[in-house]
Amino acid sequence: MKDKLLQELEKHFGNDTRRIAHAKKVLFYAERLLEKLPGDPRIVVPSAILHDVGIKIGEEKYGSNAGIYQEREGPPVARRILEALGMGPREIDEICDIIGHHHSPGKNESLNFRILYDADGIVNLAETAEKNSLADLLRIIEKHFLTEEGKMIAADLYAGKAAEGG
Repeated sequence: MKDKLLQELEKHFGNDTRRIAHAKKVLFYAERLLEKLPGDPRIVVPSAILHDVGIKIGEEKYGSNAGIYQEREGPPVARRILEALGMGPREIDEICDIIGHHHSPGKNESLNFRILYDADGIVNLAETAEKNSLADLLRIIEKHFLTEEGKMIAADLYAGKAAEGG
């Protein structure tokens, strides 16, 4: 299923290699988190691969890749892909729910959501890690990450870069 989803992702984004690479990095960290946490790979892996599929439509419809448009436009695209691949309705509903608010967590999110959220956060933090002091970076990680394992991976990856840049 993972390979088929990656093929669909590549078909969806075409030659937008930056977005494809981002999804693959998020998948990498989601799978690392799944090694330490008892999330459901049948939910987390598709969520990681498809979490940003709404960007393309957001840019076409609204001229923006803002999170609100990703969350609005992503679930219908993901649903079509998942249904075409024969995934069950319960799994599709959970994956689409995760995609539909992957930038705006609530207070009581599922472990599957928290794994995807932290994997995306780890990848996104690379863009700003060098701009922050080590203390600021550690505060960001503590405040925004939802799992202890995600916090540890982010701190291990970026603390050295923050210290060099900050």
